[in-house]
Amino acid sequence: MAMYAYIGCRTTKERNARGKGISVYAVDGDKWELLQILEGEVNPSYLCLNKDQDRLYAVHGDFSQVSAYEIHDDGKISLVNTVDTFGTNPVHLTLDPTGRWLFVANLQTGGVSVIPVNNDGSLGHIKELSFISGNGGPGYISHPHQVNLDPSGRWLLVPSQGRLQGIGKITVFEVDPDAGLIKEHFIAKARTGAEPRHCVFHPDNRYCYVLNEKDSTVTLYYFDKDRGTMEGKQIITTLPEDYTGDGWASAIDIDHEGRFLYVSNRKHDSLTVYAIDQGTGHISWLQNIGTKGVQPRFITVSPDGSQVLAANELSDTICIFNVDKDGHLVYSGVTVSTESPVCIVFKR
Repeated sequence: MAMYAYIGCRTTKERNARGKGISVYAVDGDKWELLQILEGEVNPSYLCLNKDQDRLYAVHGDFSQVSAYEIHDDGKISLVNTVDTFGTNPVHLTLDPTGRWLFVANLQTGGVSVIPVNNDGSLGHIKELSFISGNGGPGYISHPHQVNLDPSGRWLLVPSQGRLQGIGKITVFEVDPDAGLIKEHFIAKARTGAEPRHCVFHPDNRYCYVLNEKDSTVTLYYFDKDRGTMEGKQIITTLPEDYTGDGWASAIDIDHEGRFLYVSNRKHDSLTVYAIDQGTGHISWLQNIGTKGVQPRFITVSPDGSQVLAANELSDTICIFNVDKDGHLVYSGVTVSTESPVCIVFKR
């Protein structure tokens, strides 16, 4: 199936980056053709698409902005507008199911921004900024690393890291799509030192898997979609038992049927695969395989579920792995060269 791929990247010397801007590729099977690099955009890192796939949104990592882009019929993009998140270092974003609100996680300053989306897809002035509390009372924050809606769209989960003055936890917000408001509803504290980074939901919305960056683990939570609560049930390492070095778990994704879970490990530069028990949600180790690159900050399952793509930020490559019937990964032989990649989204 022919489609377009949009690659977010780092661009600044502070990040030792080589990226030039958002890259646009036409993808047909194993053939990737570069159509455009929209230069001049600073650290357009994490990306998301609207439901109609005619607008693309990007946070500008390390800064304080988020931008909207128009996607043209030929797949190429042009800037619509840029607005302030009123936070520092936005690292993740997602649209609510109505497409009227954009949620943004500001890592450094501990806030979740709610930004209105206008009828033409442009972004409006911020509606709300909710802070993730830390230790020590007012002024102490935790550091949100992702904003992720459950499949119902009612609950917004925000994995946050504690770092020096915060708390490693997952905050569940209830979303009011009419008013564009989010209200803190439930908190699941993580193991000390785990530092939650990203999470994914099982398609049936019963299980939520949280990737913990600093202790390189995945935690299974049972998720109650009616009550908006989480209950921890299992924690398992992302690294091989014979590896004794450092690791930073970085990305997590799940196959479309909810049978297999995939995570990436920086420093170890690998992908780990787990099988999911459909009755209990528990995961069991299947495989660990090198990403054929350095610092796989981002991974994603392809739209048709047949491949897993690893964005190796420091080696300027996207390496593509085929998924066999048992969930195992096999390198496809396809490596896409692109500078400092940190996110991939597809338009069918």
